[in-house]
Amino acid sequence: MEADKDRDIANQHIALQQPYPQDIHAVLRELTAALAEQRVKIAFLEKENQDHVTKLKELEKKEIETDKKVQQLQVKQVAFSASLLDQGHGDIGPFNTQITLIFKHVVTNIGNAYNPHTGIFTAPVRGVYHFDWSLYGYGNIGTGGVLFRNGENIFLAYEQQTSGGVSASNGASLLLEVGDQVSVRLWAGARIHDNQNHQTTFSGHLIFTM
Repeated sequence: MEADKDRDIANQHIALQQPYPQDIHAVLRELTAALAEQRVKIAFLEKENQDHVTKLKELEKKEIETDKKVQQLQVKQVAFSASLLDQGHGDIGPFNTQITLIFKHVVTNIGNAYNPHTGIFTAPVRGVYHFDWSLYGYGNIGTGGVLFRNGENIFLAYEQQTSGGVSASNGASLLLEVGDQVSVRLWAGARIHDNQNHQTTFSGHLIFTM
């Protein structure tokens, strides 16, 4: 009898330690609900993170645009004016081929876009620029120079007479991209003159950016 009593007590302890089926289902429901809640939180965090990434890209884009505007503001003042000879007087030409004229006597070079060592103007910003060139010569040889953009013949200034002094001039407004180069080339067979009066000149300036 004592042994049977002990078995009953042992069986009761085992029964108390084993969960009932309904308890297992309750735990599973709680785990499922917790998992669903975590998934919702993860989805929210992912969306929030994506929003942050989108905002960051927008800020980076605005920063780039701001940098471009600042750069344009910094270089919007571009102007130069130079004459052919820095000192004394003399002639250039004639030659069988065109040559780039180097206007050495620089009186204005705001923005440093004109190079007095090469005679070439390089556009620092995209925009519309205006150029003027005036050439002086004499005698029975033509006086002429052509405006070039990246090797392209734009406009020619040319005059010729049998004797005395003669001048030729022209102007042009050009849409230039950053890095485009503009220069004046002596017309083949022509001759130009310059002296202390600085009669042979090349000038240009930025009208507006684009």
